[in-house]
Amino acid sequence: MLNGPASLYVAGPFSMGYVDFYTFLIPLYGLSLGLNASEIGILVGGRSILALFLSIHIGVLMDRFGTRRVTLFFVWTGMALAPLFPVVPGFWTLLLLQLISGAAVSFAWSGAQTLIAQLAEGDAGYIGKFSFFARLGSTTAPLLAGAVWDYGGAWPAYLLGALWGMVLTITLLRTPEAQIFGPGRGDGRGRARFRARDALPRASDYISSIMLIAIPAIALSMVVMAMRNTTYSIQTSVYVVYLDRIGLVGTMIGALFAIVEIASGLGSLFAGQAMRWGDPQRTMLSGTVLSILLIAATPLLGGIFALLLLSQALRGWLEGVIQPVILSVQARAVGRHQQGAVVGLRQTGQRLTSIMVPPLIGGIADRWGASESFVIFGAFMLLLCVPLALITRRSRRIAAAEKGEARLAD
Repeated sequence: MLNGPASLYVAGPFSMGYVDFYTFLIPLYGLSLGLNASEIGILVGGRSILALFLSIHIGVLMDRFGTRRVTLFFVWTGMALAPLFPVVPGFWTLLLLQLISGAAVSFAWSGAQTLIAQLAEGDAGYIGKFSFFARLGSTTAPLLAGAVWDYGGAWPAYLLGALWGMVLTITLLRTPEAQIFGPGRGDGRGRARFRARDALPRASDYISSIMLIAIPAIALSMVVMAMRNTTYSIQTSVYVVYLDRIGLVGTMIGALFAIVEIASGLGSLFAGQAMRWGDPQRTMLSGTVLSILLIAATPLLGGIFALLLLSQALRGWLEGVIQPVILSVQARAVGRHQQGAVVGLRQTGQRLTSIMVPPLIGGIADRWGASESFVIFGAFMLLLCVPLALITRRSRRIAAAEKGEARLAD
């Protein structure tokens, strides 16, 4: 049997690709049914709704009952629902199916992230390698899904999604369960038994998870992750509008998106070194500032494709380095028994920004123009980085002072 991190390197592309597979197929299936753009937009966004409200709850369940155990449940749920898509022709029934399926594959991906945090014990090198392999899935899943769709349509495409889940199941079964003991394991030897009432969210779990923000490292990394997700939301919304208006064709726009994923995967391999370069909080904050500058400067590149490609590659590499550093900082800030809660909290923040940012920047673009929206939103995010930098500097001084006092006491 493969060791923990190594087996998760294999599971990485299938867990991240599990999300991208279904995300890619739903617009194609909606178009084949004759749905309009608004209905397809609702279906695409619908996959994040349950995840927004239940990510913390599912993360706590992973901590309580075992991450692999809970993850496999959602993998199997996604597999069971996949063959139902081709037989659901109506918008409302399709939306209901999309709500449940979207949440299931999202929680499967969350489980893989939680497992690597537990098994690697927050080591940025392991997490970076996991991120690199995971991005192979986000690159190949849409390509495979599109090819099968072109040749066979909805039925073989969604059946391939179920097969994808089967491969993910095999890789997860070869991954050891993290040896953690959360609440409810009274004798310290057995796992808590699942009861029907455990399926219902508890206010106390949400409160305790949200209270993790009181840890400075968690709070800072959450804000940085939100900003990182904001640049991605800009790329998937007004960035496409801007590129279309300056006359770039779909192939060129696709190349700009692809280079981000490729560069990000390569950047994640440098995460371990980034943790050793200096203070990780300063590293992820400075990398985020540069990433914001690169996306905000898009209109200043004059529509020159080579410059746009270089800007995307640099931004992708930076974000590839930053993400594992963020995950490592969060994993080290809490105990192994709270990794699921941290991932759930992070996913909640990401879902919130994914829902809020696109319409917000879209409104700015409608009011002041697409080109101007980059500068306006970029300036706003950079202003937010100023107090974060001051807080980071102050926390480093406090940590240094406490370390000095400890040495004097010795």
